[in-house]
Amino acid sequence: MGREFLGLFEEWADSYDDSVAGIDPQYRAVFADYDKILKEVCKCSFGHVLEFGVGTGNLSAKLMEFGYKVTGVEPSAAMRKKASEKLPELELYEGDFLNYPALSDMVHTIVSTYAFHHLTDLEKEEAVRKFAGLLYPTGKIVFADTVFKSEEQKEQVTREALEQGYNDLAADLKREYYTTIPELRGIFTANGFHVTFEQMNSFVWLIAAVKK
Repeated sequence: MGREFLGLFEEWADSYDDSVAGIDPQYRAVFADYDKILKEVCKCSFGHVLEFGVGTGNLSAKLMEFGYKVTGVEPSAAMRKKASEKLPELELYEGDFLNYPALSDMVHTIVSTYAFHHLTDLEKEEAVRKFAGLLYPTGKIVFADTVFKSEEQKEQVTREALEQGYNDLAADLKREYYTTIPELRGIFTANGFHVTFEQMNSFVWLIAAVKK
């Protein structure tokens, strides 16, 4: 359920904002147009927004600037501390994509950035199935995450990272559960969503799924 990566995020909390700013050349392409990507997620959202994987609160801050009510869920204590320091008004809970506090009401939009790949494909399917029950009719899921057109493309990108000496990036691509567009399309469609994909940079796609 993604908790196997929790230690990485406890260590990453202090430098996460530097990483998304493109300071580390290995991840510069992954976080290219980071601010634009967050804004696009906000533009696709509406109403009461439930965010998974809040991290240091960058997306939460923008969602609140857009005037949305935001409820956040984050498994890392160190990340929650950073987010709460930035946004003391944010309603923030300990949890992850599969295990989170019961909500008092349904929500209009479920969002996440750079986090859904922490779940295996089976866990992704379980999460989306549960999300369908959290959303109002015509509610939306809006994710931005690294996704590949095919397994062959993922293998090619991993090889290229190694050739460039980007060993940390290559290890990350091998270790975590990055999936493909056909796999995600099948998951969302099977659970009653119409889903679209828009490429935002060479790694990240905007995934917008509307409840049928």
